[in-house]
Order: sequence, then C-alpha cells, then structure tokens
Amino acid sequence: MTLIALPTADGGLVEWTPRGAETPAKPASPPTSRIAYAAAHVVADPLAAADPEEGAVLDWDTTLAFREHLWSCGLGVAEAMDTAQRGMGLDWGRTQDLIRRTGALAAGRPWVAGVGTDQLPGGDATAQSIVDAWREQLDLVGEAGAIPVVMASRALAASASGPEDYHAAYGKLLSGADRPVLLHWLGEQFDPALAGYWGHGDVREAAKELGRLCTDHAGAIAGVKVSVLDASIETEFRRALPEGVVCYTGDDFNYPELIAGDDQGHSEALLGIFDAVAQVAGAALARLDEDDTAGFHHLLDPTVALSRAIFRAPTRNYKTGVVFLAYLNGHQDHFRMVAGRESARSITHLAELLRLADAAGALTDPDLAVARMRPLLAAAGVA
Repeated sequence: MTLIALPTADGGLVEWTPRGAETPAKPASPPTSRIAYAAAHVVADPLAAADPEEGAVLDWDTTLAFREHLWSCGLGVAEAMDTAQRGMGLDWGRTQDLIRRTGALAAGRPWVAGVGTDQLPGGDATAQSIVDAWREQLDLVGEAGAIPVVMASRALAASASGPEDYHAAYGKLLSGADRPVLLHWLGEQFDPALAGYWGHGDVREAAKELGRLCTDHAGAIAGVKVSVLDASIETEFRRALPEGVVCYTGDDFNYPELIAGDDQGHSEALLGIFDAVAQVAGAALARLDEDDTAGFHHLLDPTVALSRAIFRAPTRNYKTGVVFLAYLNGHQDHFRMVAGRESARSITHLAELLRLADAAGALTDPDLAVARMRPLLAAAGVA
C-alpha cells in the first residue's frame, strides 16, 4: 500500500495509508428479503461545457455501464432521481433520453424512474399544469418499463397555500393513474425549495398529512420513499401506513437500522448512498436472505460514517461525494460533473471521504484510489 499525505480541516496534513479491507463478493442474484434500489448518478462528458445554460452533456457509455454495475451488485436501479442531478444540471430533455436508454438496457431487471415537474417553465404554475407535467413524465416512464416514482414538485411547493392543495393535486394525479406508483417525500435538507411540503413546516405533521393521502388513495400507491433523515419519524410513518403501501427508506443517515427493522416491520430501500457502496450493500442484503442479521450489520454499519459525511450539510451537495467515489473506484475516468458540481465540496472533505471509504470497505482497489487522488491533491496545491 502507498503512503499519501492528505489535508485536514484544520489546515494541516496527515500521512495515511489505506488498510485495503477485502471487498465483499458480489451476490449472484438480487436479495429476496428486501427490495433495494440504488439511486444512480450520471457521468458527464468531461470535455463539454460546465455552464448549466448549455444543458447537460453526458458520457452515455459510462453512464449506462454504471447501471450495469449496480445490477451486478444485486441492486435495482433508481433512475433519474435527485442523485442524477435532477434540478441541479440535468434538464428535462436529457432526462427523457436517460430514462429511455436505461429502459432499453434493463431487459427485465428491476428499476424505477423519477416522475417530476421540471419541464415547467419558471414562474407561477397552476395546479392543472403541475398535474399535466406529472402525467407527461408518468407516461414516459411507463412506456420505458419502469415503476414510476412521483417526485416532490418544487412548483407545487411554491404554489400551494396549505395541505388541501397537496391533496387536490396528488388526488387528481392518482385518480387517473393506470398503475400503482411510488411517492417520494424529499426533505428540505436535500432541496430547500421543498420546505413546508405537504402544507406543514413541522415534519411530524407533514408525515401525518402524507399518511392521510396514502389512506385515501391506497389502491394507487404501491409505496412511499421517505427522505427526512430522522429514523423515528420514518418508523412512526411506516407503522401508520395502510396495508399494501410499503415504506422505502431514503434516510442516508440511519439506513441499516431501518432496513433491518423490528418486530413491527422494516423499510425497503431506495438510497443515494447505495450508488457509492453498491458492492458492500448487495453483500449485506444477501446476509439478510440467510437470516444473518449480525452479518448484515457487520458489513453495512461501517458505511454509515461515510454516508453521513457525504450527506452532511448542505445535503444537496452529496452528489459530489457520490461521483468522487465512482471516480476513485474506476467506474469513470475523471472527476467532472454536470454543471461543474465537482467544485461543490472542498479538497479536505474529499480527503475525509477517501479515508472513510477505505474504513467502510468501499474501495475496490485502494492503490487505484490513491493514484486517482494524487492529481486532485496536486490541483488543489497540496504537495
């Protein structure tokens, strides 16, 4: 293993050598005791403009190859979610192409795809225009063969005056849906524009409002992804859901305990961190198939410190850490992102992620990771 000097938050340097923990073997098949999706990032064309006004330019071959990697780890693919930089550089035109290409590649393998309202122009949106936008994307996702995930709408958050407006918009959409959908509650930590979603500033009151919506439309809702980074709120919400509506954890701080569950149930998984730790996550979930809960925690619990660092505030910048790990592990040849978002985190933050990824067993080749870190350090002026 190679010694490397990494910068620290206090302005110093620390000499560090990766321990090179053995990477768990990839499972032969998807887990059967849990449903698990990894929200996948997109790979930018490194030679394209980083100006958001120019639109996203993707390296399609590498982007799709990464989805093959996720499937090979026994995970499903969650496509065109916020991890793919929806609303942070990935425009609606490229999103359509991404969904269609993944659908052509899926060949019956598990995948879901985000249904949003990001094709709406800026400014005021009406309730009807929001529902129409959702329906347009719902049709595209259905044609591509994915399970739809109805994402929280910035346009609805901006226009709604109270809970009744959310019930009206979602009720109109769900009453006309030709297949059950997943709903996605993304907390304001992930997107400040979604503050007060469901008509409540208090998160527990918002959870109750969403629970009422699920009860009113249980036949049209297959599940709900909850991303509020509070395990107690998610657990309370999960226990209150009507029969047939499944809770998917999107809690990148507390996912092992929520997936493992308790004597009253468990959460399925739809997580951004699974993009970065796919091989470890797949192996851990395979342990649950064998009723080996201790083995599950042994593998997955060490990834929590890494995840909490990747998703620390401002949480919306977690995509930078996810792409950084893909670069270190050889899934792409560069550390560039759509809209230049690779600059959203500091070099000291990235150095911390390198150390934590090694401790979590999430580096498939520690020597490669160190070699790929060196030019980033040099560019930042770290000798």
